[in-house]
Amino acid sequence: MKISTVAGKCGVPAKTIRYYEQAGLLRPAKRGINGYRFYQNIDVERLIFIRRCRELDMSLDHIKALLEVKQNPEASCSGVDKMLAEQLERVRQRQKELAELEQSLSEMVSGCCSDQIKDCGILKKLQS
Repeated sequence: MKISTVAGKCGVPAKTIRYYEQAGLLRPAKRGINGYRFYQNIDVERLIFIRRCRELDMSLDHIKALLEVKQNPEASCSGVDKMLAEQLERVRQRQKELAELEQSLSEMVSGCCSDQIKDCGILKKLQS
C-alpha cells in the first residue's frame, strides 16, 4: 500500500507516518523503484496502535516501550499496568493545573468592568 492509502486507513497524516518511521516507531518502509514507500497490513495495525497511544497522550518513548513488550506475549503485563497508572496520574495532575488556570482566567474576566483599555482590569492584573 502507498503511504496515502495507509494514511487514510489509519487516520494518520502521511507526514506523521514518515516521522514515526524516522523516530523508530515504525520499521522503514520498502521502496519501489520509483522511490515510493510501500506498507503492509502489519504496518497499518502498528500505526493504529501508535495513534491510539497518542490519543492517550503517551510519549513516543512510552509507545516504543509498549511496542517492545508486545513482542513478548508471555511476559507479565505489570510494566504496562504501571506505565498506564503513571500516565493516568499525569493526566490528573494536568486536570488540576487546568482547573487552577480556569479559575484564574475566570477571576480576571469577571474582574474587568471597564469599557476602555486605560482602565482595563485584566491588563492591570497582568501588569502587576
